[in-house]
Amino acid sequence: MLFYPPYDGPPLGAPLALQCLASPLLQAGFEVKLVDNLVSPDYEKTILRETADALCLGISAYTGPHIGAAVRVSRAIKKLRPKMPIVFGGWHASLATEQTLREPFVDAIVRGQGELTLLELVQRIAEGREWHGVRGLSFKDGDGKIVYELERPVANINDLPAPAYHLSDPGIYAAASGVRQLGYTSSVGCPYQCNYCTDQVFYKRRFNAYTAARVVNDLAELVPRYQIEHVPLFDSNFLVDRKRALAIAKGILASGIKFRWDFQTSTDFLALMSEEEVCLLAESGVHLIGFGTESGSQEVLALMNKRFQHVDQMVETARKTNLAGIRVVFNIILGYPGETDAHRQQTFRIMSDIASEYSNISFSPNIFTPYPGIPIWPQLKQMGVREPQSLEEWEALALGANVLPWLRGEELRRLRRSLEYFLLNNQIRRTTSRVPWLRRGVRRVLRAPIRWRIGKSRYSFPWELWLSRAVERVVTRRSLLTGQALRERTQEVC
Repeated sequence: MLFYPPYDGPPLGAPLALQCLASPLLQAGFEVKLVDNLVSPDYEKTILRETADALCLGISAYTGPHIGAAVRVSRAIKKLRPKMPIVFGGWHASLATEQTLREPFVDAIVRGQGELTLLELVQRIAEGREWHGVRGLSFKDGDGKIVYELERPVANINDLPAPAYHLSDPGIYAAASGVRQLGYTSSVGCPYQCNYCTDQVFYKRRFNAYTAARVVNDLAELVPRYQIEHVPLFDSNFLVDRKRALAIAKGILASGIKFRWDFQTSTDFLALMSEEEVCLLAESGVHLIGFGTESGSQEVLALMNKRFQHVDQMVETARKTNLAGIRVVFNIILGYPGETDAHRQQTFRIMSDIASEYSNISFSPNIFTPYPGIPIWPQLKQMGVREPQSLEEWEALALGANVLPWLRGEELRRLRRSLEYFLLNNQIRRTTSRVPWLRRGVRRVLRAPIRWRIGKSRYSFPWELWLSRAVERVVTRRSLLTGQALRERTQEVC
């Protein structure tokens, strides 16, 4: 039995991670059951019932709210069936292996790429054999000692079986999201080593991708079979191989299959593409792209080890995507170690200028979140950030949760105020651009005082915010994959 805990966000289709893990198990002759909160709203009762004759329970979890349900279910299973092996995997367990394995309800952890490691472990459980020698596995032996097996060589994802899409009903997820979606991963890994990012720790900066032909054939078969309208790609950085990306777009066009798709990438890669190439993406169905722009300050980008990214690339990205009719979400990280208020105001001004010129731009700001395993944890500890000391403590570390000691009191109040003005300015721009008679004079009148505040960093007596709260909700965060609003109040971001 494989369990994907509830998370904080709109569903993007069935849990692809579980479908990937299930496929080798099915090929080997095992029966696999997938459980999440949409398939089984009372998932804990379902798991307790369905594990009566199961070999093991596997749980894939991210850092943050995912962890709470994983812990509750694991404890309930251990209480009812103390000999049932409980195996954790996924991002959090792979990045905080020893701490997670110290929990009494966790028996083993599948580290990193899990398909082949989990298969070998389940085969040994079925045969009653010991677990020593399973590469990519960490576990407790009979004496409770933690054992770390050697890393498993990363498999080329083209050599792995296709995810078991047939185990999930897209209609269940469509009822929750309002659209028939199929999550798809065409590549894993990113060549960059941003200091805040877990991807480099998990995938070791290796770009591991399906061939373009594989992607096109998959989507041409899956989209009509499941009547899919929207395919969000979960790739870390889709445009790393631009030739492959363009071949995928051309292949989708040639197939004649119509659907919307979107992805995440970095502005340096898209800026290198021609206008015609970006328009080709749009013609093939790309309607939104998420970018990890993070800051408008080159000094802060250097602190993040994002020296490959520059503001002029952000502008060029906005221009080309706007020309192609592709919506864009720029992610912004606030409160990064070493960032000053002056840096933040510079970011707000630059991003506001880009959005003023190109109407396809939206923003998703987040407080810097220190996830497990990232390279700058030694620096963070020196700066007073407390690292969670147990699996359950990590549950509170949702995206945007503020655990930064330097972002308190007046500094935090100023950040909140300036962020609200930045978002209000952008929302007025977006709203008035949709109403022709508001586009010029009225928009100029509405935005003039706000742009003055952002330009001068003056935020006292915020009468514009008081008025906006009474009239319309300001969207503070958006998904990089769908562009949907995620949170309702700026305070929740900060």
